[in-house]
Amino acid sequence: MAAFWIDRLNESDGRLHKEDVVRQALELAQLGSHPAQVFLGLAVATYNPLVTWGVKQVPSTNGITEAENPWSDFNLLLGDLHHRRLTGGAAKNAIQEMSGRFTSHEWNTVCAAVLRKDLRAGISEKTINKITRGTQWQVPVFSCQLATSCDSRPEMTGVKRLEPKLDGVRVLMVCTVGQDISTAVSYSRNGKIFENFTAIESSIIDNLHKIAGLTGHTSFVLDGEVVGNSFQELMRQARRKEGADASDSVFHIFDFVPLNDFVKGLCRANLDLRLGYLKKIEGVLGTTTNVKLLPSILVDLDTAAGADQFRRYCNDMVASGFEGVMIKDLDAPYECKRTTHWLKYKPVTTVDLEVVDVEEGTGRNVGRLGALVCAGNDGGRDIQVNVGSGFSDVERDSFWVDRSLVIGRTVEIMCDVITQNQDGTYSLRFPRFVRFRDDK
Repeated sequence: MAAFWIDRLNESDGRLHKEDVVRQALELAQLGSHPAQVFLGLAVATYNPLVTWGVKQVPSTNGITEAENPWSDFNLLLGDLHHRRLTGGAAKNAIQEMSGRFTSHEWNTVCAAVLRKDLRAGISEKTINKITRGTQWQVPVFSCQLATSCDSRPEMTGVKRLEPKLDGVRVLMVCTVGQDISTAVSYSRNGKIFENFTAIESSIIDNLHKIAGLTGHTSFVLDGEVVGNSFQELMRQARRKEGADASDSVFHIFDFVPLNDFVKGLCRANLDLRLGYLKKIEGVLGTTTNVKLLPSILVDLDTAAGADQFRRYCNDMVASGFEGVMIKDLDAPYECKRTTHWLKYKPVTTVDLEVVDVEEGTGRNVGRLGALVCAGNDGGRDIQVNVGSGFSDVERDSFWVDRSLVIGRTVEIMCDVITQNQDGTYSLRFPRFVRFRDDK
């Protein structure tokens, strides 16, 4: 039975043990073992982020020791849930009925775990793929296109599209259009589902048939950034499991990628063509209040006028409260990795604060410095922040040993931006230690 393999995985917390169990399952599956094939197939379904069931509550059973364990029927049920042929009460009833056809051990250990998208066996897609790479049981890895810093890049030439770099949460909204049921699911850049952007998803779903008619695509990814009143509050709401309020959030879309291309990791259509899809649906999205297209300008960086326009645009965006500027190549494809097709300009902010305390580290930093606790006033803003990066191993050791000599000194801190907390104080986004400023 498939539960045998999960029981084996849970016999030890050791990484090598878990890899060895997956390896044994793969070897037997390739030899035709049905239980091993079932286990690996369900593991792929569990950890494939693009496979969702649309259910939140999954029943457990007790005392069922004799049952048929119909894995083929269970897989058909998963297909109906994934494609939303079963939803709401019908889905709940189908799952309840199916639970009675499995022994309690098989249902609770495998089936319910698959429906919850967590086998609870101490493995992830990385564990599985390390062993199954190149086979039918390799788990698709969720990834998206990421930008590279524009500093000293030779690609900073020619005509570029400039967009404001928003201070929000990257969201990949996977949309599918069906005759009866259409779906829009919000993912983080790492493939984690955001549960709390339902108002935005509803606005998209209400217009999916129109979008499909205008673009000719019935499955696609809308790539963009969700922005709220403040970054800290937005992140709190995005991560909450219950009682979240993201009603003030707005989804700013900046790219359109057919889903098949996104899954393959490469869309060969250039950005100019992909933006054409967004232009076609601009009128549809204009009817919503929480979905917008990102504004932009074009500049020719090979001309003096274009270079000057670029500098002014960057200054204007930063002055308007944006993180910086995105610089995009109109002729480039969409690749699900970090590329130079997208470049980013972000100003660097430095702040001088006083060290008021030191904290011991955790993990590899136990017994040495973990972070400097810093506070002070910068331009009328009271700043409090823990600075835990930017140190060498030697500095972590010496600052911890001589921590009494560290407290009270002025330290220069580099950060991306100064942010305001709910209590009116300020903090720093991604603070990094630069040096002590004993001249101040």
